[in-house]
Amino acid sequence: MSEVFDGYERQYCELSSNLSKKCSSLAAATGEQKKQRLVELKAGLDEAESLIRKMDLEARSMQPTQKAALLAKLREYKSDLNNLKREVKKSSTTNDHMVSRDELLESGLAETAVISADQRERLLTSTERMNHSGQRIKESKKVLLETEELGVSILQDLHQQRQTLLHGTGTLHGVDDNIGRSKNILKSMSRRMDRNKWIMGSLIALLVIIILAIAVVKLKH
Repeated sequence: MSEVFDGYERQYCELSSNLSKKCSSLAAATGEQKKQRLVELKAGLDEAESLIRKMDLEARSMQPTQKAALLAKLREYKSDLNNLKREVKKSSTTNDHMVSRDELLESGLAETAVISADQRERLLTSTERMNHSGQRIKESKKVLLETEELGVSILQDLHQQRQTLLHGTGTLHGVDDNIGRSKNILKSMSRRMDRNKWIMGSLIALLVIIILAIAVVKLKH
């Protein structure tokens, strides 16, 4: 919730409470004292109306989710201000010499003050609930951000594991290729050894035949 709106709201609540008290005590005032209090009340109403306008501008500049709640509170404050204006208007038209009318006005002001006090109490309760709701929203956002960060971290870990597996797969393919080449080399060596064995055997057989032939020739002579 806007801190600027909260500041205007606190000022208005304090001003409204003071104006209500002055209205309640106005009936007992007479003469110049009463005129002075009426002047103070009218100045206070002007200030309260200025605060209402500032709160209205601030509320309309907020996000839609907060704007609706603030405007709802603002309607209650406007209603409270209208009640105060009616009270002051009634007080300003009261004739000091009409005692019976003063008594009726005092009774009406007292009743209106009670109603206004109840209304302000409801407003304060509503404000407190809104503050609690705002705090819960902030906590929910915090949890959401932490969850999002955790999800990003998990995805990064999975990506690294995937890269590691791909690298391992590439290494295995390289080992398979090396093993294949080694098998081919061994087969080639085996064929060469077999061919050399045949050549050696042939040479030995040829030498034996030659030796036997020479021996036979010598025996005949």
